[in-house]
Amino acid sequence: MFGYYLDLALRSLRRNKVLTGLMVLAIALGIGASMTTLTVLHVLSGNPIPGKSAQLYHVQIDPRDSFGYRPGMEPMDQVSWIDGMNLLHAQGAQQQALMTGGRVAIQPPRTTLDPFFEAARYTSAGFFPMFDVPFQYGRAWTAKDDQDRARLVVLSHVLNDKLFGGKNSVGKMLRLGGHDFLIIGVLGDWRPNPHFYDLNVQSYNEDEGVYMPLTTSQDAGFDHDGGTDCWGNGADGKDMTRNDHCAWLQFWVQLDTPAKATAYKQFLIRYSEEQKSLGRFQRPPNVRLRNVMQWLDYNQVVPSNVRLQTWLAFGLLLVCLVNTVGLMLAKFMRRQGELSVRRAMGASRRMLFTQLLVESGMVGLAGGIGGLLLALMGLWVVRHRPAEYASLAHLDPAMLLITFVLAIGASLLAGLLPAWRACHIAPASALKSQ
Repeated sequence: MFGYYLDLALRSLRRNKVLTGLMVLAIALGIGASMTTLTVLHVLSGNPIPGKSAQLYHVQIDPRDSFGYRPGMEPMDQVSWIDGMNLLHAQGAQQQALMTGGRVAIQPPRTTLDPFFEAARYTSAGFFPMFDVPFQYGRAWTAKDDQDRARLVVLSHVLNDKLFGGKNSVGKMLRLGGHDFLIIGVLGDWRPNPHFYDLNVQSYNEDEGVYMPLTTSQDAGFDHDGGTDCWGNGADGKDMTRNDHCAWLQFWVQLDTPAKATAYKQFLIRYSEEQKSLGRFQRPPNVRLRNVMQWLDYNQVVPSNVRLQTWLAFGLLLVCLVNTVGLMLAKFMRRQGELSVRRAMGASRRMLFTQLLVESGMVGLAGGIGGLLLALMGLWVVRHRPAEYASLAHLDPAMLLITFVLAIGASLLAGLLPAWRACHIAPASALKSQ
């Protein structure tokens, strides 16, 4: 029976090409605009480390003096060198990582390449197992390498392709900022978005090419590239490893259960109380533990204009649906004679209603195809915008499926009232008017 309804729908759509074209265009415009913005929102608000985001926590403590203190205010987003090292050496979590971002000057081994600067991540050994970082070649450094300030380096596969043509570079030397480093590993395909573990550098599309021990970076005199929050007197920010009045490092821990997260939060409170008794902290203990998604929400990583554009696009879709309802109503009411003849020949109202909804679904399918083309065009425009997330705007299989589900669902919704109205006209009165 569905095939029969499908044949009737195709014939009806071909008979009224202009009206059909207007309905398809209305659906396509609404779907194209809404799916463009929804895809961007989907990409920007996605989970950067699925399956583990609820177990990874960003640590916040408040070492500032009492000036400007208000109960309930948020602690600092970052930690100082002294506090970071204290927490790292306490080993209160299964995995933990202390880190910051920077840029290093690279002297390529190939003379055909000019020296250039590359984004770097200065971190501790726990970074790689905690964030499930894959390796293409070699391995990560160890906690002992951190302590020994070993001049070791791990490269991203993109930088390895650029410097060594994608070959295994483990065991080779690379000159960074005037110092020689031994390459011990090359990462696989790993590029989490948003850049959740350090939002001070860039929220999206950050591609770090160099990873080295945090202690080594400070021993070599490499500057960090990110936010620095200082307080009190003497906060000049010059010797960052000795200045306990500047917070500039990110500290992450892995806590596999809620009970462990609660216990670690109590540990942070005890640590704050201990530092206050030593005279370093002046404020009451003020700590926060936020997992990955909570941390992204707290920092409002998704740009507000993207959310606004999404609402506006769905507003446009609603306007298009209203217009489609009017067009379908006009189209179905013009077919009173045809529908009345079918009713007189024994077709039930349910059968006519189903027939008209099939026709509405066909309009939605055609509108979905048109909307997909418009969405692809819209995403191409987004990728050419000067925004840090621009290159991420691509339609994945899930959003492709949503495009057609939304288009067909919207057209069926738009066809409900016209179909119901057309099916409830008395056949006798409709036939007399013919």
